Amino acid sequence: MKLLGSIFKTCYAGIKLRSQKFKFFSHMSTALPALSYSQDKDFSSGNDSPCNGKHIVDECVEQHDWSVGFGVNHIFNQKATDNDELKRIERTLQNSGWDLGSLGSYKNLNLDEYNIIRILKDLFEESGNASPALYFFIWSHHCMGSKLTVRSISTMIHVLIAGNMNYRAMDLTLYLVRKNNGKDWWLNHLFRLYFETCINRQVLVTAYSMLVSCYVQENMVNMALKLLDQMKSLDIFPSIGVCNSLLGALLRGGEHIDFAWEFLEEIQHQGMGFNVSIINLFLQKYCSDSNLGSGWKLLMEMKHCGISPDIVAFTTVINSLCKQSLWREAVSILFKLSAVGIFMDSVCASSVIHGFCKVGKMEAAFNLMKVFNISPNIFIYNSLMSWLCTAGNMIAALNMFHEMSESGLFPDSYCFTTMIRGYCKIRDMNMALGILAKMLKSGIKPSIVTYTILVDCCCKSGDTEMAEYFFQKMPKEGLAPDVVAYNTLMDGFGKKGYLHKVFELLNIMKSSGISPGNVTYNIVIHSLVVRGYAIEAKDLLDELVRRGFSPDIVAFTNIVNGFTKKGNFEEAFLVWLYISETNMKPDVVMCSSILNGFCRVRRMDDAYALFVKMLSVGLIPDLILYNTLIHGFCCTGDVANACHIVNMMTKQGIYPNEGTHKAFALGYEKKRVRNPSEVATCKLQQLVLEYGA
Repeated sequence: MKLLGSIFKTCYAGIKLRSQKFKFFSHMSTALPALSYSQDKDFSSGNDSPCNGKHIVDECVEQHDWSVGFGVNHIFNQKATDNDELKRIERTLQNSGWDLGSLGSYKNLNLDEYNIIRILKDLFEESGNASPALYFFIWSHHCMGSKLTVRSISTMIHVLIAGNMNYRAMDLTLYLVRKNNGKDWWLNHLFRLYFETCINRQVLVTAYSMLVSCYVQENMVNMALKLLDQMKSLDIFPSIGVCNSLLGALLRGGEHIDFAWEFLEEIQHQGMGFNVSIINLFLQKYCSDSNLGSGWKLLMEMKHCGISPDIVAFTTVINSLCKQSLWREAVSILFKLSAVGIFMDSVCASSVIHGFCKVGKMEAAFNLMKVFNISPNIFIYNSLMSWLCTAGNMIAALNMFHEMSESGLFPDSYCFTTMIRGYCKIRDMNMALGILAKMLKSGIKPSIVTYTILVDCCCKSGDTEMAEYFFQKMPKEGLAPDVVAYNTLMDGFGKKGYLHKVFELLNIMKSSGISPGNVTYNIVIHSLVVRGYAIEAKDLLDELVRRGFSPDIVAFTNIVNGFTKKGNFEEAFLVWLYISETNMKPDVVMCSSILNGFCRVRRMDDAYALFVKMLSVGLIPDLILYNTLIHGFCCTGDVANACHIVNMMTKQGIYPNEGTHKAFALGYEKKRVRNPSEVATCKLQQLVLEYGA
């Protein structure tokens, strides 16, 4: 990384500018290089163009979608106004030597590309106002049916910029960019036409800057970079505002951070300079990537370049420290702010308080508020209430909710939703509905999250009818349920065994354009298993795999549970073998399910064979799995093998518990040993002393 002076040297001394990237000249020439292109020449570049260039241009602008949002209806809102404007245009053109007859009667008009461009320029040069040219541009297309080309649109963009109608120029530029489809030949064509149709150099600089900005806006960062590389041939550099947008896009992309530093150096070479807001972009990137070392180093080096870190920079670092639970360091920076002449704002302090609340350090949060004399804002109240609701302390949360209202702060949607979530967590539906009523009375519309929480609470309470009511409220309120909302209600129906409802929701979900994911299909499979349709669930899973879907371990675990509950251990074992032979790793829960099934029917040879196979694929058993196997051996009176399993678990640092003792007592009882419980205790103690770590 390079940044003025010591930042360049200290932070990123080893970076060299890539030769193919931007090496702009520091001097901006006032004369344009002589570029000559034929109007009818094929503008395609390389093999990217699918067909003749002229045909592509005509096809591109033949559609009327460029006028969407362009205010065409507003421009042609009154017929009287239309006539007056046309008369003014007619007089202006006649003064410029045009013999068009009466525009109103459409006589003597030959509105081909060449004449449209000439008229646009004449209209602007005559009055210095871009409005008549814009009116004629739209009128010629909508009323006369003339075909607009990229060249005529480019001319119109230049006229609009020269006439200080940049917002209209941006609309047309954005239309051209959206027609790009990521092809180099289209970018090359726009670059050439912008040059050929320019009015003066300053307008051209603005037009190219707009083009770069629109590519960034449409997330075509690579195209923006290619355009910048072409602009260097004209010794043109975009405006500082566009540079900031591009820097932000480069940093958001992640893989462009090295080049972002190089591009920042180019900004410096152009004499534009930069301020703390630009450096904050890099600081935010490091902190979002949890690279606190580089972020802190950058923060400390800023002052060596004559740039003083502001409260935004410190807040960024403090917030990142809190996210990584480095509370002491975050509080330390808070105390140092006044020493460097920075006044701590509520946002900065709220970040630390929120961090404390998130991990339950409420006392530390309150102490911090006292030390810095911080009056709680809506963000701090939300942080405090969120933790109280998570902890289930709804009495304290409700008191704080009322306190916030009494202090003149109006609860927002997040605050109401937090309270509803808290009451739903403790299954107090009446209070949750009471908060919802207050929310509606306050004029705040519930969000998708709010309704989904209510749907989930109803499903967990077994009231799927009420859950469906809240789900159906979403579209009525103008909210489109997301995949989480669908999954929540489907899970509720599935656990109740309402398979028809599950598949009905799945179909509605697909028809609404929402793609089901792993969670969705896991719910469907689990719903089939609950109703005892394990084979059908496996068939569905097989069909998903054939269609290229990649189920996760949860789906397979549901299938295995379904087979084991029906006593079909062979099918369960085959599924387990299939998983172990793929990249997925069977988890302990799945193995415990199959082992438990084998043990229930006293098939201990099969159970132990699966156990050995499980160890061979690298799965680490837990105490529950060990106890399942031990209990199975003891139920058959095979205490010897049960002792062998205890030896294995103690060597792994896992020690017997009450469940292990009960299994051994049962085993000795099966062997008709006197005082089986005492014998089991002695035996387990002996095994732990002999084989324990």
